[in-house]
Amino acid sequence: MNENINQNKINEIANTPVVSQEISHESTLYAEPIGHIGSMQITNSLFTTWIVVIIVLILTLIIKIKAKLIPKGIQNVFEVLVEGAMDLADQVTGSKKITAKVFPLAFSIFIFVLISNWLGILPLGGFGLVETTEHGRAFIPFIRSGTADINTTLSLGIMSVIGANIFGILSIGLWKMFNKYVNLKAFGEIVTKVRKEPAILISAPIMFFVGILELVGEFAKIASLSFRLFGNVFAGEVLLMSMSAILAYGLPIPFMGLELFVGFIQAFIFSILTLVYFTIAAQDHDEHEEDEGKHVKEVLV
Repeated sequence: MNENINQNKINEIANTPVVSQEISHESTLYAEPIGHIGSMQITNSLFTTWIVVIIVLILTLIIKIKAKLIPKGIQNVFEVLVEGAMDLADQVTGSKKITAKVFPLAFSIFIFVLISNWLGILPLGGFGLVETTEHGRAFIPFIRSGTADINTTLSLGIMSVIGANIFGILSIGLWKMFNKYVNLKAFGEIVTKVRKEPAILISAPIMFFVGILELVGEFAKIASLSFRLFGNVFAGEVLLMSMSAILAYGLPIPFMGLELFVGFIQAFIFSILTLVYFTIAAQDHDEHEEDEGKHVKEVLV
């Protein structure tokens, strides 16, 4: 009887899967959980985003406290950078009035995205958790760039596009913004202009569907902003991890320099596109059409 029991125990031990002691770390498209606050799950990208926010707040407070009427030292550097950025924004918007309103948001986005991009590629990957799963032991880092999480970049893209439309409503009015996407004015002109311009029976429906395409384009802007930023930052982190797996010392350094440059470029592109979207939303297309019509008449006369 005892021999049968011992044999059963031996069989159970033999059939029990052995958990590998090797610690693996694989890049995942989704952010990995590292803890909880109540019922809210905390992911490594969310934790990194909190760090970025704290860094931005500390820098802002330091600059505010140290700022003087007569700039000295580091304040001169910051003022030169901000003035250069504003001059560049003027070239994009073509209007100092629009720049004065939109630049604070665009520059804030630039700083936030830049620090997020750079923080994710710093050599801090040794800090994290080791969890045992059915596939073995997995390492989960505490630091993962917030912009390497599609949730963050999608939120930034939605904020940028919706903000641009709200800015357009405040600049040219709700009715004109509505007609930009649902061009009821085009059908109204059929009744008033069909006798003088029969071709409007063709052009008016076309203008209406162009408005619908504009609406679809707004969703395309969100996808373009979010997926471009996410794809470049996530690919950079995967590249650095792959180089580190090949040779941990020396080999990742040139690629890290490349990713620092890519992180800057992606932050720059995101902020510039935000400026462009706000500028387009603030333009009154009806006024431009009237000005072009007057110019044509003057040329003909």
